[in-house]
Amino acid sequence: MYVELLIEDMSGKKAMEILAPKLFNIPVRITAYKGIGHLPKNMKPKTDASKRQLLNQLPKLLQGFGKVPDCKAVVVICDLDDRDRQAFLAELNSKLEECFPKPTSIFCLAIEEFEAWYLGDLNAVRKAYPRAKINVLNGYKNDSICGTWETLADAVYTGGSKALKNKGWQAVGEQKFIWAEKISPHMNVHENISPSFNEMRNKLHGINSGEI
Repeated sequence: MYVELLIEDMSGKKAMEILAPKLFNIPVRITAYKGIGHLPKNMKPKTDASKRQLLNQLPKLLQGFGKVPDCKAVVVICDLDDRDRQAFLAELNSKLEECFPKPTSIFCLAIEEFEAWYLGDLNAVRKAYPRAKINVLNGYKNDSICGTWETLADAVYTGGSKALKNKGWQAVGEQKFIWAEKISPHMNVHENISPSFNEMRNKLHGINSGEI
């Protein structure tokens, strides 16, 4: 048996490759997509599969994993961004309900963005970046809708988020991957103070304990 973990980008995949052994006690297969995309209206979306955006492909993926006997659960991790949390979860669950057979699925939303989970463990951030700006880190409110990756950049990147944005979105993506590589190894999954991280960890407890 194994867990299928679907995540929206390569930086998130890198982080979860490092964190998975701390969160799961069974094998995990992690697949990254090229952005979050949008949920289609039906189970057979007319989208370009080559774009490989997570939500665009999700109904078809859930339908397929429902037929894989060795797949114990599907875990979907993505950013909430500026969506309404309850409405978004309702949309995700409505697509799951359309599946037959229906796979055991867990939806985990990083609020506002995956970087909130790094900022939930400031010790890990400081170990990775000893010169991080403490005033910026201490001024962050966990899981606030504030421009989360920008906050992390302001704390650890030379010139802050403005300098990084000026280099373009490819540079932003590359920097997010570096954060995943540098911060994730130091993270203590039992002492994170991000509410959305802890909700994810608690949901995964059901898989590890055999309740799921």
